[in-house]
Amino acid sequence: MKFPRFVAAAAVALTLAGTAFAAPVEYIVGTGATYRPFEFQTPSKEIVGFDIDLMKEIAKAQGFKVKFVNTLWGVIFESVKNGDRDIIMSGITITPKRQESVDFSHPYFAAHQLILTQRDLKVSRLSELKGKNIAVCANSAGDIVSSKAFGKSSPNIKRFDNTPLALEELNAGGVDAAVGDVGVFAYYAQQNPDKKFNMTRDPEFEDQYFGIAVRKGNKKVLRDVNEGLKKVIKSGAYARVYAKWFGANTPVPKLPVR
Repeated sequence: MKFPRFVAAAAVALTLAGTAFAAPVEYIVGTGATYRPFEFQTPSKEIVGFDIDLMKEIAKAQGFKVKFVNTLWGVIFESVKNGDRDIIMSGITITPKRQESVDFSHPYFAAHQLILTQRDLKVSRLSELKGKNIAVCANSAGDIVSSKAFGKSSPNIKRFDNTPLALEELNAGGVDAAVGDVGVFAYYAQQNPDKKFNMTRDPEFEDQYFGIAVRKGNKKVLRDVNEGLKKVIKSGAYARVYAKWFGANTPVPKLPVR
């Protein structure tokens, strides 16, 4: 049976209209909201931070929606691998080991490890902390460099479930030092000036970068994230978010975005 031309044309028009006005896709973003200033919860349980603002800008630029879900660091990689999360963004350092299990976006934050020590302890290298108690977040980049320096089974490495707990232990005097990402540690020291922590970057600490991770092989989501990231860097939105969280006078890092 043949349909009149005007009926067929109307059907095509409706199909195109439905496509044009289709609701934007929504991605579930897992984030460990204990990593101030990148992601943390307000007293009302709202998740805020540098990563949150940046992801919102990326989504806006690329035309998708995001829903943030607080996710424990210990299961955050598994959550994206098994499909419970489409994206994970939680101050995640890009490492070769992690690249085996997830795909990373272009780098979005220049980072390296930092040593915080008590006011009466000054060091210039990580090796000088031999025999001292060191707090790290378990399985973090700080844990990796400390384990490499002193051995994974060293009794002097005190591992905590998240970075705030490691920093609280330092604050309370339970350890001599803590090792972790510069963005979080520098922000913490700035917020606690009375403690007069010493901040040191071991010259052997490599330059590192944070990346946004998706399930291995999920090219569609990865493309959306990368294209959105490039747009916000070009438009200046990245610089505005960076200034909000790290100060207007803090130089915006040059990122190796392809």
